[in-house]
Amino acid sequence: MLKSHRLPEFNVYIDTDTCTVCKACVIQCTFDVFSYEKVGNMIEIEESKCVDCHRCMIFCPEKSISIIPNPVQYRANASWNKEIIHNIMKQAESGGILLTAMGCDKPNFNYFDKLLLNASQVTNPSIDPIREPMELRTYLGSKSDMFTIAENDKDPIIETSESPHLLLETPIMFSAMSLGSVNINVQESLAIAAVSNGIYQNIGEGGLHPKLKQYANHIIVQVASGRYGVHKEYLDAGAAVEIKIGQGAKPGIGGHLPGEKITEEISETRRIPAGTDAISPAPQHDIYSIEDLSQLVHAIKETTEYSKPVIVKIAAVHNSAAIASGIVRSGADIIAIDGMRGSTGAAPLVMRDNVGIPIEMAIASVDTRLNKEGVRNKISIIAGGGIRSSSDVFKIIALGADACYISTAALIAMGCTVCQKCHTGKCPWGLTTMNPAISIRINPKMASKRVSNLIRGWTLEIKDMLGGMGINSIESLRGNRHQLRGIGLSDHEMEILGVRPAGS
Repeated sequence: MLKSHRLPEFNVYIDTDTCTVCKACVIQCTFDVFSYEKVGNMIEIEESKCVDCHRCMIFCPEKSISIIPNPVQYRANASWNKEIIHNIMKQAESGGILLTAMGCDKPNFNYFDKLLLNASQVTNPSIDPIREPMELRTYLGSKSDMFTIAENDKDPIIETSESPHLLLETPIMFSAMSLGSVNINVQESLAIAAVSNGIYQNIGEGGLHPKLKQYANHIIVQVASGRYGVHKEYLDAGAAVEIKIGQGAKPGIGGHLPGEKITEEISETRRIPAGTDAISPAPQHDIYSIEDLSQLVHAIKETTEYSKPVIVKIAAVHNSAAIASGIVRSGADIIAIDGMRGSTGAAPLVMRDNVGIPIEMAIASVDTRLNKEGVRNKISIIAGGGIRSSSDVFKIIALGADACYISTAALIAMGCTVCQKCHTGKCPWGLTTMNPAISIRINPKMASKRVSNLIRGWTLEIKDMLGGMGINSIESLRGNRHQLRGIGLSDHEMEILGVRPAGS
């Protein structure tokens, strides 16, 4: 094995004056940074293994541990920065593809921070959300062009037959995280939070664990290229079915869950042998045209007796608007678009950072095209990929989405510190590991409470922002780009986003 030329990314220090050698750091660290040396009764440190997850610092009873980024820098060079040099060294040592987790972390792909919200003043008074009702309830699904109302001496009766919808009490849902990418404790935590908040959890392509059946009315099941765990009972179990074509972190390529993560539990839900790699092909072999997609959409609707909406999920790419136009014609009820900042358990670094477009650009262009074609009411839009706060939710709805998917934010609420090592299966917070000795660190009852608190806090903030604009309904915000202003954006960027510059 080649000797590594890379210095540790982080320096780990233990204050020997306060350390009691209780070994808590040895127990908590899943990356084996700490080890107990019986001779000398001391803790030894292997800094090269540290991922800066903070677990040791938080659980050290004496707070004796500190971690700081390694201050050593290479000679300053705009083209050859520290990250690029380290990545070249890694590949020189391994000869393989560089894997990473979570979403794209490059600052130039974030447009939310360059959009400002409007506020009402004199001519359009603001609304106090504490004293006035604010309607955040959202219905996802295809809407009819018009309604036929029957004449009646009493209450009017709507005769128009509507397609099934998803009812959200607040326009936020949990994005697809399959069993295998996260463990059942995480999935159950999200399911409990979804039920508590009147929203939905997407369980991804890993099949439906028996523990989740009790929450089925708030679960979205997924049909991906691997078709893992897909059967009639599975399709009937969910409140909606999502056809996954692509995801933002790795558009155009498939998925891979290593065999070492395929435990007996996952084997049962995915219906594949334990210990074997779960490969999701890059293409959906059922789909090579909009006609093929339409056939699959209607096959799912036929199988589920037209009782639930069908979602089609795509990655945000340069021709998302044209693709969305075709998806409307396929008969799908909802389109989910995942931007390039969307997270993943594992993806090639080169794909995550260089393929796709930001979700803000994709949603704005899709909403604009569907409105121009007069078919916007035929489909609802879910936005995902980099939603970090209530203001991000608010802005993406103003850009044209009906609701949004979140994943990383929910994991952070449960303890994740975004160390980007999900693919190792050693998550120190017990989130993305299948090791029962580590996954037990997630208590569904407590974790769901933390996630529910996050959703509640965001919901209250959305109401505040609506009130500040003098709006009392989330429906009035959807696609209302007059309420946004751009700052530090080029004319071309503002044209695509459909916003005016700040101050105008």
